[in-house]
Amino acid sequence: MDITVAKNAGFCFGVKRALELVARAADDPSRPVHTLGPLIHNPQEIARLDARGVRQVRSLDEVNEGAIVLSAHGVDPKIEDTARARGLPVIDATCPFVRRAHDHIRGLAEEGYAVVILGDRGHREVEGLAARVGGKAEIVTSAEEVHELPFRRRYGLVVQTTQRPQALCEVAAALAERCRELRVFNTICEATMKRQESARELAERSDVMIVVGGRNSANTRRLHEICISTGTPTHHVETADEVDAAWVRAAGRVGVTAGASTPDWIVDEVVTRLRDPGKGIEAG
Repeated sequence: MDITVAKNAGFCFGVKRALELVARAADDPSRPVHTLGPLIHNPQEIARLDARGVRQVRSLDEVNEGAIVLSAHGVDPKIEDTARARGLPVIDATCPFVRRAHDHIRGLAEEGYAVVILGDRGHREVEGLAARVGGKAEIVTSAEEVHELPFRRRYGLVVQTTQRPQALCEVAAALAERCRELRVFNTICEATMKRQESARELAERSDVMIVVGGRNSANTRRLHEICISTGTPTHHVETADEVDAAWVRAAGRVGVTAGASTPDWIVDEVVTRLRDPGKGIEAG
């Protein structure tokens, strides 16, 4: 059995940066460190941070002292303002590519465009984007939903950084029919596009695909969808323990890819699990 890991898989720049910022903060024994919600969407890495004393909180009400870390996905600016007003040291781990999207959406609103966000409702990144314009943004998940929007003179479109380029093109085309002027910012990060293309290419030449990453990770779910769309049997796992020998027993070529919040050590464990005949999977 031949096992190939996608060329672009696992941690992205924004996730690495966020973890490095928190690791440095955790090394300072003079103050506790809290993350506002999960720093990234990977339960195993969150558990490792917890073991280092980094505590996850749901709101600022739970923090009386110590530093507060803003998620890589970005947060409502009012939350950051409140933390600073309370004298809490703020560590901004917002991904630079997400911050760029913040700048674009704010600029569109200031210039009088009705703002539309292509993204997953309820996702923290999308909520943070909408908060930049006081929640006055339409959130759509597909081109079909665009047809329900009112006709306006000017629409401005930004996109969640982990969306598919094809979805952006489809939504932009549909939105162009609902206005006289359309301005589009492609805020999908380059690493996301490369990861998606690598996953697609690998899936097309594999008998089975394994997608590794947190089930709460939007970009991992997107990789799963892309691999499935090629017609290749695809399985999403968080850890090596979830790998089923039956999935790959008859496979000659197995492809492995991973979401942007998935560390290399988890990918390595999955590959080892696939290769280890003692675990019930035939070696090739």
